[in-house]
Amino acid sequence: METLSALADGFAIALTWQNLALALLGCFLGTIMGALPGLGPSNGVAILIPLAFTMGLGPTPALILLTSVYYGAMYGGRISSILLNIPGDEPAMMTCLDGYPMAQKGLAGQALAISGIASFVGSFLATWGLVLLAPQLVKIALLFGPAEYFALFALAFMTLGGVSSTNQAKSAFAAALGLALAMIGVDTQTGVPRFTFGEVHLYDGLDFLVAIVGLFALSEVFIFLENRHGGADGDSTKLKVGRLTPPVSMIRETTPTMLRSSFLGFLAGVLPGAGASLGSFISYSMEKRLVDKKGTFGKGDPRGVAAPEAGNNAAAGGALVPMLALGVPGSGTTAVLLAVLLSLNITPGPLLFSQNPDVVWGLIAALFIANFMLLAMNIPMVGLFTRVLMVPPRILMPVVAMVSFVGIYGISGSSFDLLVMIGFGVLGWVLRKFDVPLVPIILGTLLGNTMENNLRRAIAIDNGDWFTLIDSPLAIGLWAVAIFGFVLPLIVGRRLKSSMRKKPHAEGSTKD
Repeated sequence: METLSALADGFAIALTWQNLALALLGCFLGTIMGALPGLGPSNGVAILIPLAFTMGLGPTPALILLTSVYYGAMYGGRISSILLNIPGDEPAMMTCLDGYPMAQKGLAGQALAISGIASFVGSFLATWGLVLLAPQLVKIALLFGPAEYFALFALAFMTLGGVSSTNQAKSAFAAALGLALAMIGVDTQTGVPRFTFGEVHLYDGLDFLVAIVGLFALSEVFIFLENRHGGADGDSTKLKVGRLTPPVSMIRETTPTMLRSSFLGFLAGVLPGAGASLGSFISYSMEKRLVDKKGTFGKGDPRGVAAPEAGNNAAAGGALVPMLALGVPGSGTTAVLLAVLLSLNITPGPLLFSQNPDVVWGLIAALFIANFMLLAMNIPMVGLFTRVLMVPPRILMPVVAMVSFVGIYGISGSSFDLLVMIGFGVLGWVLRKFDVPLVPIILGTLLGNTMENNLRRAIAIDNGDWFTLIDSPLAIGLWAVAIFGFVLPLIVGRRLKSSMRKKPHAEGSTKD
């Protein structure tokens, strides 16, 4: 009852004209971001961070806008997957397998409608999971000491390699680079400047938002400048949607698939670092084994569209659970949202629910509202969103660059930060050419100092004994999950690569 009462208070906060307008704006912009190949949720949220800050929004409205963008981008990723066989982001890759064959059969509109309904079911059930699970996880998190938090952060790093990455060495390198960047600035315990090279601007460390916008948004612009082309040019002959309302029999057939996939996707999202890619892949694979008796998956089966869409949207909601309750992001996009919270002087974790209940429950209530907005918006307006696929990158990318520069300068007022942002943009461009994931870098920059402080505290409490890191059943359990999470992508990733070998991949897509 206490949880439902808190949720009712959250609806009182979310149901203001400003917050409703921001949720609607976020859903609309997010769907467009998700539909454009190569952008995806992480880039979409990163690009709009400067907008949220320059609008002078408070913590709750800013988070409502950006999480609505997150949910909208998860919805929008299916549009280019189904119509053009080009995944808008990584979790949408599995939607290509049956969505595009349905479009070739003249059922593009029905495929888009089924994916929209599946996205709604996955997101809606995951938001209820967030309501019920996060407060319980907070109670467990209060048992955590410094050693357990260090193990939890290690778990997040070891599982953020991405399910589609078979090269864990690159993920480990990216995490180490992020931790190294977090060391820049004045040591909080000794007061000694580290890696500042005499530059006063670096004494406070690197700004999270500058790093994120540079790595995600500017690197996308540099990739476009290098290639002078992009996958966002739509061929109007391919953009025929057709009938939008699926028959009742199709909805009835796909409903059990949506429910099962939502459950699996939510579990995948709750695991720190797994994210929507794992939710999408597991949901599709499991559903294929359960119901594909006639070998129709991969040939235009509606259940093959519903499963990954429900799975990846449920994982997107599930990823908010560890971010809000533990302060550890469950996906790449929640790592970006974590940076926003920290920039607003709000520390996610067990105390968030008691110290900032208005932020948490207002956000959760807004997610329920955003789900219904997306369902109402996506099916009638799908024709408009498909037109977005025809926007040439030569128009889109200068807009992205302009928003990035104006927004960051508006936040900090420092030309030095603009130079740092350009540096991160070049770094992101180089790393993406070598297929090094960017999310572990962001996570290292965000959590590096906290991780270091917990390590120092744990060792100091136990008089220098390093075995304190594995001295409790909870810490041992976290280390075991971390090792399992590091090995799992090596196995699952190979299967995903083999299943997608003949499918085109959106260039420069970012992991969620």
